[in-house]
Amino acid sequence: MIIEVDIYEKIRYHNVHEGKSQREIARILGVSRTTVKKYMDGSKVPWERSGTSGRTPYVVTDDVVEIIKGYIAEDDAENIKKQKHTARRIHERLVEEHRFPGGESTLRPLVAQLKQKVPKAFIPLSYNPGEAIQIDWGEATIYEKLKKNKVNLFCMRQCHSADIFVIAFYRQNEESFLEGLAAGLAHFNGSPSRIIFDNAKAVKEGFGVHAKVQDGYKAFAAHHAFKTEFCNIAAGHEKGLVEGLVGYIRRNVLVPIPKVESLDELNTLLLVKCLKYRNHKIKGRDLTVGQMFEIERDHFIPMPSYIYDTSKSLITDVNEFALVKFDQVQYSVPYNYVGKQVSVKGYGNRIKVLYKNVELAEHPRSYKKVSVHYKLEHYIGLIERRPRSSYNAKPVKETLDPKIMAFGERLASPKEMVKLLRLCIEHGQEKVLEALARGTHQSASIGLLTSLLTQTCIITPLPQRNEIKIQPTALQKYDALISGAVVM
Repeated sequence: MIIEVDIYEKIRYHNVHEGKSQREIARILGVSRTTVKKYMDGSKVPWERSGTSGRTPYVVTDDVVEIIKGYIAEDDAENIKKQKHTARRIHERLVEEHRFPGGESTLRPLVAQLKQKVPKAFIPLSYNPGEAIQIDWGEATIYEKLKKNKVNLFCMRQCHSADIFVIAFYRQNEESFLEGLAAGLAHFNGSPSRIIFDNAKAVKEGFGVHAKVQDGYKAFAAHHAFKTEFCNIAAGHEKGLVEGLVGYIRRNVLVPIPKVESLDELNTLLLVKCLKYRNHKIKGRDLTVGQMFEIERDHFIPMPSYIYDTSKSLITDVNEFALVKFDQVQYSVPYNYVGKQVSVKGYGNRIKVLYKNVELAEHPRSYKKVSVHYKLEHYIGLIERRPRSSYNAKPVKETLDPKIMAFGERLASPKEMVKLLRLCIEHGQEKVLEALARGTHQSASIGLLTSLLTQTCIITPLPQRNEIKIQPTALQKYDALISGAVVM
């Protein structure tokens, strides 16, 4: 039995000072004789435990913390001093209302911490150059190809100079986390001594000092020689610098909501803004962010020569349709690799396929399950051998612009259609659309389209004529000759 310190104190007092027996002490205090025997000689103390309880550790999730905060807020609203939630009552409610699996002792330190009435105050902090970087995720809304879409912002901030780095991903998964971290360290051209962030995707279980990191992140941290420091639950103040960065980017970079064609375009915009931020001077500092960063960069841990692969990789076979599967999504590769074993590398926003370390294909990564993504160039050689498939081939119908497809259906034969597909690959669909707009509305002619795509307008400047000076004819000589002839 685990007892409170006040009971332990009485057991020891009755035994040492009054010489009472186990039976008598047990009767007076209302506890078992076994408990008295355990603690009366001082060989055991109630605040130290041996062994483990067998319960699953780290059951205090963010949701549990928010529920406890709600209970405490109810007490504050009622403002009845002697009717407030105790740790025991909170545990009872969590078990009854939310099936909380943890024990009461698990909650006691957290409840005591959350009940502390500390006014809002900030401790001035100072970091040495190259000492630390803070990391956090944030969400934002953009228009990608005119469609509203949510993206995840991976934010990094130097603790000394306050220099920033932000990159956008579709998902907050481990490969995005590692890729963002690698991109940020490359941007700063070095690593700090330690990196501070919350559980994110680097933690398998636990929080704060009890966090256990994922194997991939553990290897990455070892490779770049920085130490890991995790925040406690509901402790945003422990990484306040980067918390402020998330809001700064939303308000100052993503307003108005940007309209981009791809995530690469958005990340280019974010990088430009990050570099521009180096001209900013923070209130109370004598130097700009960029000037402080120049001082700080000399204190970074140098980047290792080996570039860490942040991808999630697998080995798979190319199926009969020239497709490989990654995370329940299929991507095309050149058809002549059907049946071969290839490596598929999944990064945060893209997929790469390699054969014997030679890159075969790259696709934007899709998170739409059971979808298929084709590239026309991967099938064009096969379509040229089987031209009649050109109108019904999925790689054609799902990649070709509808206007180009409509033009192709007006061509004289499937072979002409194949020539159109080849022009799309060689010149790009945008240029083909421009050529169609210039002169092929009336007749569907692949020859005319080819000439429009390949013609070059060469302006040959005319040779500049030199000014010719004309000497006037001396007619007096003719007059003299005529006069002489008449005299004779």
